[in-house]
Amino acid sequence: MRLPFALAALAWLLPFAVAAQPQAAGPTLAAVKARDILVCGTSTGAAGFSLPDSRGEYRGLDNDLCRAVAAAVLGDPAKIRWVPLTTQARFPALQSGQIDLLIRTATWTQGRDTANGLNFTAVNFYDGQGFLIRAALGVKAATELAGASICVVAGSTNELNLADWARQNRVEYRPVVFEQNDEARRSYLAGRCDAYSTDASQLAGLRASFPHPEEHVILPEIISKEPHSPVVRHGDDQWFDIVRWTFFALLIAEENGITQANVEEHLNSQNPEIRRLLGLSGDHGPLMGLDRRWAYWAIKGVGNYGEIFERNLGQGSSIKLRRGLNDLWSRGGLMYAPPIR
Repeated sequence: MRLPFALAALAWLLPFAVAAQPQAAGPTLAAVKARDILVCGTSTGAAGFSLPDSRGEYRGLDNDLCRAVAAAVLGDPAKIRWVPLTTQARFPALQSGQIDLLIRTATWTQGRDTANGLNFTAVNFYDGQGFLIRAALGVKAATELAGASICVVAGSTNELNLADWARQNRVEYRPVVFEQNDEARRSYLAGRCDAYSTDASQLAGLRASFPHPEEHVILPEIISKEPHSPVVRHGDDQWFDIVRWTFFALLIAEENGITQANVEEHLNSQNPEIRRLLGLSGDHGPLMGLDRRWAYWAIKGVGNYGEIFERNLGQGSSIKLRRGLNDLWSRGGLMYAPPIR
């Protein structure tokens, strides 16, 4: 009677034994490793998220998250080819295989998630749509914008949200629609629009970049939920896991006080969670087809999530956003990572 019991036990354990084996490279990981470059879709210009600096180097929260993935996969955050994409071109570029990964202030919606052959991996920034106006107009609330011309970007959730909000609040307005954020920004500054409506974080970045930011105000109303997420194609679960868990690793690093500057010191840690994160124990990297130190390389390359936020959007930037919903769950925010175990 012992043999059937032993066979039953073996059959029960078999799925776990199989799951523990190192994974071969799937199609996207294999392609990235073969060319030794991550092709990342980015914005044509969104202050704090993705914007070329004076040397043409892309800077922003989205760019740093792309660098983290490059570091996790290739061991080097600089092994990236940037593909700037308009709002309308971003999803087709990913669907067609022109890029490996899209991190470009893309709002996660049910329609985008189910109808376009795409997967949203994890919310990397919680936002909401607002309004930017000239202080001289004396407008105190968005409902006072009746009859105003409002700049908005075509093909975005912002365009749809604005129409829904106006209909619900019975506000007649004149939309002035542009293909790119930069076009909308220039037109607003030139006086072609009375107001500009997009994600509130981007409005803060735009305002900070203006010659006289004090002449512009962001109204208090937030009219939508805009959860941003990195996006990958359907059909490659391994690549989905890599992108999702690279982001989670940056949150876990912040939870444990691991920074770009001190990550080396933590290689001596006896904390079991830190040891798993940094590849000192377990096979969590090989389970995704990566090196055991995949998370170490990501943290070493760009720092933890809090560092990325602060230098691009927070107090270390010209935008100076508060963390708010984007703070860790332990400090009242919504950023919460499942454990690496």
